[in-house]
Amino acid sequence: MSQDDRTLSFYTREASAYASRDEYSNSKHIEAFLSLLPAGAAILELGCGAGRDSEFMIGRGYEVHPTDGTPELAQAAEQRLGIPVATLLFADLDEESTCDGIWANACLLHVPREDLPGVLSKIHAALKKGGAFYASFKAGETEGRDRFNRYYNYPSESTLREWYAASAWADVTITAEKGGGYDGRPTDWLHVVAIKQD
Repeated sequence: MSQDDRTLSFYTREASAYASRDEYSNSKHIEAFLSLLPAGAAILELGCGAGRDSEFMIGRGYEVHPTDGTPELAQAAEQRLGIPVATLLFADLDEESTCDGIWANACLLHVPREDLPGVLSKIHAALKKGGAFYASFKAGETEGRDRFNRYYNYPSESTLREWYAASAWADVTITAEKGGGYDGRPTDWLHVVAIKQD
């Protein structure tokens, strides 16, 4: 399945408000991710939302291919960026060694726990050898929903390492940070950078 219908319904219903909100800056994590890639690298963004992160990376001269699982958000990003934005569910990713980097900020956290290892394997397949992959998750111990009825997999660091190990990722670095989210509540975030070696 790899997606939660109630979560997708939220983003469909709230696409306009979600896309127009003032978002926190993620530039520190983007810059660290870009430092692992060659100049002009091909980057696939999963769950691009309104296109803020893609806009940043395009401005740095990278070849960015933004996607989102919600058609309404993909359309909002397309209007912002002036380039095509594909509607793509994580389970439908089907590429082989096409990307230098894959950026998945605050989106894979909605993938049901039982499906995430399979999604990570698809991402691994889509990367070129030596490619870098960034994702961020809301930390926790068990899956659940927020006050908007969005599903979260809420992993611990050890759980994340188990999921990544199942897909043979190398150099998996996880950093924990305090932050926030759309619900306005304090959030413990886990930022993951992994490299494809083979």
